[in-house]
Amino acid sequence: MLRGLAGALALGVGAPWARWSGSPAGVPARVVDLRSDTVTKPGPPMRRAMAEAVVGDDDYGEDPTVRELQEKAAELLGVQQTLFVPTNTMANLICVMGHCQRRGSQLLLGQECHLHVYEQGGVAQIAGVHSHLIPDMPRGTLDLAELERVITRGLGSQYHPRCELVCLENTHCSSGGRVLPIDHLRQVHLLARTCGARVHLDGARLMNAAVALRVRPARIVEHCDSVSFCLSKGLGAPVGALVGGSKDFIEEAWRLRKALGGGMRQAGVLAAAALVGLADAEAVLQKDHENARTFARGLQELASPICSVDPAAVETNMVLVKVAGLSPAELCRHLQAVSAEEVAQTGRAVSVLLFPWTEQSVRAVWHRDVSTQDTELALKKWEFVLRQLRP
Repeated sequence: MLRGLAGALALGVGAPWARWSGSPAGVPARVVDLRSDTVTKPGPPMRRAMAEAVVGDDDYGEDPTVRELQEKAAELLGVQQTLFVPTNTMANLICVMGHCQRRGSQLLLGQECHLHVYEQGGVAQIAGVHSHLIPDMPRGTLDLAELERVITRGLGSQYHPRCELVCLENTHCSSGGRVLPIDHLRQVHLLARTCGARVHLDGARLMNAAVALRVRPARIVEHCDSVSFCLSKGLGAPVGALVGGSKDFIEEAWRLRKALGGGMRQAGVLAAAALVGLADAEAVLQKDHENARTFARGLQELASPICSVDPAAVETNMVLVKVAGLSPAELCRHLQAVSAEEVAQTGRAVSVLLFPWTEQSVRAVWHRDVSTQDTELALKKWEFVLRQLRP
């Protein structure tokens, strides 16, 4: 599978991009960056909040802005406490280590979930946890019958590892930002609890799921024993994530954060940005979802034999586009490039940045730095490229 950074390096798009860049015809090119919702930059209100943040030593529990963020997030997520950490990858690792304290404990998770594919195998090389992969269903859910078979196999066995934890991801990145139904979360949690295991939710894009389901995040988290919550994706903060759970669990999470080097000092400058992102999250994410659906419908209407999309599968801010007749990397190069011919024919210069996602697809991700106008420009650029590629 050609994913993420590997695709970026192949395309040469790993460097930071301005919103505008030059073009061969001398016309400034509008850059529409759809690679990920991690590319957002703090806007003026967020920068002001960071500059004016009241800070203290968070490692001593003395940063008032961090405390405010943790308290507001705990209420939002419906958990007793939260803990501010540098990244969602660290948040996931802390939660796995907190639940799986016996070396060789078994972790059950989907084979394409972020924690398994993109987090450097930290649960194995750092936590000493044994992962058992379960095939993902099309929308990111797990096969409950297979989950039950594996989770019960270790009960009373001297040969099989004992399952301590099940990990779910919501929204599910590899399936295109699909939302896990609340009833599925409930069934997984019931099964895990019956077998003496717990459930961790990788909620990197939990707010996207909540907006799509039109529920409070706490309604989702109530079926989990811990949750990670990223602040630097759709919420637009430059750094940070949260671990959520019971008071006792967060006390252990603090110790694990320290062991992993994640204790920070005057972290209020980062927490302040997250507070701004939380304040307008629902409205911003709703607009991201609308723009993604608009794009998917527009691309479908082009009826190109090269690209196809299923608008019904676009539930949040991601669009997976199937590619035929050329490689996804080649399509991405065409969408990124700006030619004099484009300027002559369309009167504008647009560079659309994307990642190849698989050998037959590309992924586009909407975020607060992509406007409705940007969405229309990206669609028109796609139309121009497809017309040029037509046999």
